[in-house]
Amino acid sequence: MTQWTKICALADIPVLGARVVRLGADTIAVFRNAADEVFALHDRCPHKGGPLSQGIVHGRSVTCPMHGWKIGLDSGCAEAPDEGRTPCLAVKVEAGEVYLQAADVACAA
Repeated sequence: MTQWTKICALADIPVLGARVVRLGADTIAVFRNAADEVFALHDRCPHKGGPLSQGIVHGRSVTCPMHGWKIGLDSGCAEAPDEGRTPCLAVKVEAGEVYLQAADVACAA
């Protein structure tokens, strides 16, 4: 059975921005693009571990603030010519609330 955890209201995630939540020892970045699509990735670039939550969201990608790698929000994959992948988590929006498919989710301090 799928467990969905409510993490915030859609309005709490800035358009073209991110909100950070904790999942156990992991930090998860929850992104919102201009089309109000929501995505969730581990908050670590596959290149050098940069904080993707601080990157620039454009379309369905985020650019890492450290070295400019572009990561697909829907796949977690680095765009060519770069290689690597950041794990994704399932996310959904219902009635203006954002849910993450995971247990033990809490907002980061």
